[in-house]
Amino acid sequence: MHDVLDLESFPIDQPGTPGYEALLSRCRADLATHGMFNLQGFMQADAVERLASGLRPRYPTQSFRHARTHNIYFNDDVDLPTDHPALRKVTTINNTLCADQLAGTVLEAIYEYPPFIHFLAQAMDKPALYTMDDPLAGFNAMAYFEGQGLNWHFDRSEFTTTLLLQRPKAGGVFEYRPGLRTASDPNFDGVAQLLAGRDERQKSMSVEAGTLNVFKGVNTAHRVTPVIGDAPRIVAVFTYYENPGATFTAEERLGFYGRVD
Repeated sequence: MHDVLDLESFPIDQPGTPGYEALLSRCRADLATHGMFNLQGFMQADAVERLASGLRPRYPTQSFRHARTHNIYFNDDVDLPTDHPALRKVTTINNTLCADQLAGTVLEAIYEYPPFIHFLAQAMDKPALYTMDDPLAGFNAMAYFEGQGLNWHFDRSEFTTTLLLQRPKAGGVFEYRPGLRTASDPNFDGVAQLLAGRDERQKSMSVEAGTLNVFKGVNTAHRVTPVIGDAPRIVAVFTYYENPGATFTAEERLGFYGRVD
């Protein structure tokens, strides 16, 4: 893994060492303060380019074009009147390569790398994390071509882990609102304010390819603005759970990936 990840700058494979503990403390502090942490250069530049160049030609013929109108919850079964502004409809369009299509790639190796999983669990203050058993959902590589974007939503898992593989020339900005809701307070009025463009705590972030980003996706509303130009935004998404055996439902697979197996 030393030829893929910068394990000198980010010694996730050396628990108990001063470098590991310093990195862990930094990530925990950033999560507590900002709801996320970034490790720029986590994946080495030449490895990023090799991976991105191998993925780019696959999208036109092999990816699923995920295009749908949805609310911020990706779920119509919300205990609100159907005309409530928190249920305002938005549109998402992207192209996804699923886990089964990425088997044998470096993305699978990173996703299943035990030191990586252990470090993430410690940073998130979890006893352990586990890869998904789902044949499609565990790790994906999503591309956003010109005019495409991921609209406002909350994630299902508590934390979201992404690795940027290619920046677009313009657009494709990651925008987010940390702590918009909690387990005990759905904050529907606050959600409505965000969707109306009236939330002063909305933030944006632009990072370089190779950056690992971890954030509290279940309570942080987030989106990717439409890409401008002929260079797509490509990002890997790794999904872990606190208990083994996690899978999506057949309905979820069909909605996100266009197939159930």
